Order: sequence, then structure tokens, then C-alpha cells
Amino acid sequence: MAVLGAGSWGTTFAKILTDGGADVVLWARRPELAREISEARRNSDYLPGVNLPLGLRATSRLDLALAGAEMVFVSVPSQSLRENLKQVEPYLAANAIVVSLMKGVERSTGMRMSTVIEEVLSIDPARIAAISGPNLALEIAKEQPTGAVVSSVSLETAQAVAKLATNRYFRSYINTDVIGTEFGGVLKNLIAVAIGIVDGVGFGENTKASIITRGLVEMTDFAVAYGAQAETLAGLAGLGDLIATCQSPLSRNNTAGRLLGQGYSINDVVKQMQQTTEGLASVKPVLELARAKGVDMPIVEQVRQVLDGTLNPRDIAPHLTTDSGEPQGERTLDDGQAHGGASLWRAFQRTLDQLRHGGRSAGSPRP
Repeated sequence: MAVLGAGSWGTTFAKILTDGGADVVLWARRPELAREISEARRNSDYLPGVNLPLGLRATSRLDLALAGAEMVFVSVPSQSLRENLKQVEPYLAANAIVVSLMKGVERSTGMRMSTVIEEVLSIDPARIAAISGPNLALEIAKEQPTGAVVSSVSLETAQAVAKLATNRYFRSYINTDVIGTEFGGVLKNLIAVAIGIVDGVGFGENTKASIITRGLVEMTDFAVAYGAQAETLAGLAGLGDLIATCQSPLSRNNTAGRLLGQGYSINDVVKQMQQTTEGLASVKPVLELARAKGVDMPIVEQVRQVLDGTLNPRDIAPHLTTDSGEPQGERTLDDGQAHGGASLWRAFQRTLDQLRHGGRSAGSPRP
């Protein structure tokens, strides 16, 4: 296996695969970081205090990292994916499976990461997978138990990846809803920025709970409009990731929002963040995609206004925003009010069913 990108998540995922028994080479852009990982078994820049497994190898040479790799896991900033893939293509094995670990959309095109991979590498979508879920890297690197979803249009590909990405502290589930899985990972970042803003302002738990709940409705309506299954947004790639990202100080998106809420400018926030904050980069393309489908996203819109400096963070209350003074139905419960309501309610029922059957639907295959 090859993992491209030695940031916190790329390094953590290389650890997950190695601990699961795979032969893994991690590609780091900086030679000094590759040496530290290989020789000291540490990545002090991104995972301080974490010991990496002895079997994990690292290199700064892309050709060596990709040599003989049957699966390639990509963990680079979403906005640099296209250029990175152009460098990858000459060394990619003919039948290699390419797995996206990224949670973003390309600013210039609005494309999801799997579609960028398909376009640049000209490979069958059946050879592409995406992984998402409540995956705060440092917690997982410290081997705190969690789960994720592996999604591919090919069930066989999803199963193959999930088997490798499973160990005693990390469990991978599977689905074939790539659209919902990827958009869940993108959209929760935007809601997490909003939560960080209100946290930085000093608002309490009622405000945050309201935004999280209404945020899930926005996420679901958006994803369904682009062909996703509502059930996916009620699972690990949607609700699960949303909860983890909104409540944790380890979340870069939450942290960035909190700094904005405390009065820092967007330029100051970007300077303070040591790693890419995907939520900040995704606001504009997501709103453009939402407008193209006629989807209303007041939470994301108010985040944009804060980023642009046209809205005081203290005035943010997107869950209270409405175009009408008339009472509105809550779409998570009233299927007569909007297209997403009934399917989202069924999704929650499906989640309860999964819990009753040990984390999977009755009769569904284990990964």
C-alpha cells in the first residue's frame, strides 16, 4: 500500500493500515520528515507524542512510494489534488485502486475528490474509493476506537479496501453512495466553522445544538439534490462526522471558526492554522453548487458573510433565518414540508436498526 501525504491524517492512516497487517510506504514531500518517520518512528510536526509502527516505511521519492502499490491512499490538500495526481500518473500501477482520504471540493470546478481522480487519471470509477467518518487524526493515532465508511460504486472495491482498513481500534463499514459519503465529509466542515464562530463569540449549548441540527438538514438537502441517499447523511459520513468535528478542539474547522468568532480576520486565521482548513476553502464552491440546485443553505451563507467581513460574528444566527414570518415545519420530522424530510426520518430509523444488529443493517454483509 502507498499513502500519499504525511500530514496528520495521512500519517495516521498509514499507521491504521500497518497495524492492520499491510505493507505500507508513506510518501512525505519533505525528505527530513520522511527520515524522521523511518528512523525515529515519529511525526513530531503533526502527531506529537505518537509512536509509529516499526513496519511503516517513509520516503520523499514518489516513484519509490508507488512502486508495486496495489492500493494508493491519497491525503493531500484538496486544492492541490489535481497537480499531485499529474505527478502520480506515470508511476501508478495499471490496476491500482485509488482511495481518497480528503474532505473537500475543488474550488475552480466544484468537483468532488473522486471525480477529480477519475478525470485526471482516466481510470474506471470502480477502481476509486473514498473514506470518511468521525476521524480526528490524533485520537485515532492514539488508538482510541472509532469507525469510518469506505465508499465505492463497486461493492467489491469497497470491501477490499475496508478489509485492509480495519484493525483492533479502527473499523471500516461500506456503502456504494460515493456522492453522499464525500459530500457529508465536505459539508460538515462548514457547519463546524459555524459552531466554532458561535463558540468564539460565547454563545452556549442551545445555540450550538440548534445549528448542528439544522446543519444536518442543510447537508442532507444539498447531498440529496446531487443524487445522494439521505440515509448516508444519517450515518458515520454525515451525522457521525458532524458531531465529532463540531465538538472537538482537535478539529481545524472548529478552531478556525472559533478564532473568527473571537474577532480575528480571515487572513490572521489562515496564518495561525498550521494545516489546511478545508471548510474555509469549500464555502464558495458549495454555495455555488447549492444555488445551481436551488438548495437553501442559510448556515453556510452566514459563514460566508463572516468570512467576507459583511456580518459581525456576534450577529450569526443562521438557524433563525427565514424568508417568511409564517411558522415552518421542521423538515427532519414533517415529510410534507420538504423533499428531504421523509427520507431523513427513514435514515434515523435505519440507524436504530443498525445498532440493533451490531452496527449493520439486518442481512447486510460484513466488510
